[in-house]
Amino acid sequence: MSQTVELNQGEVKINFSSPTSGKVTFAELGLKNEDLVFESGLLRLVFDFEGIGEHNYYQVPTVEIAYAEDMNETHWQCDFNEETILDKTDHHGHSTVILLNRNKLSSLEHHHKNALTVHGEFPQPVHILAEESYINFFN
Repeated sequence: MSQTVELNQGEVKINFSSPTSGKVTFAELGLKNEDLVFESGLLRLVFDFEGIGEHNYYQVPTVEIAYAEDMNETHWQCDFNEETILDKTDHHGHSTVILLNRNKLSSLEHHHKNALTVHGEFPQPVHILAEESYINFFN
């Protein structure tokens, strides 16, 4: 796989240099459970597609975030190139599945800069599970 990972306080940034097809776990991206502890309950994932070149999105681009805690309610917002493409609340559980519209992603693409930002708000500190969380963006 061809990506790099940057860890900052409250943020994980993954820079892709080529499209990675199929379901890819956070662990396969190079993340560990200890990298994914958010004491504030605020999560920010940035998927930077700037360097990938020619690609085709998966039928329904998907992000699944699994967490150790049982959460009552979580709030999710996804922005692509700084435009909000999803805003939802998920109720009760150990994971959230985010389904994106590939036509919307394609219509918002720029020639150079393309970044998907996923914001998660949890009601308490959260521990994301790297082996059980995944992305599926490209064919």
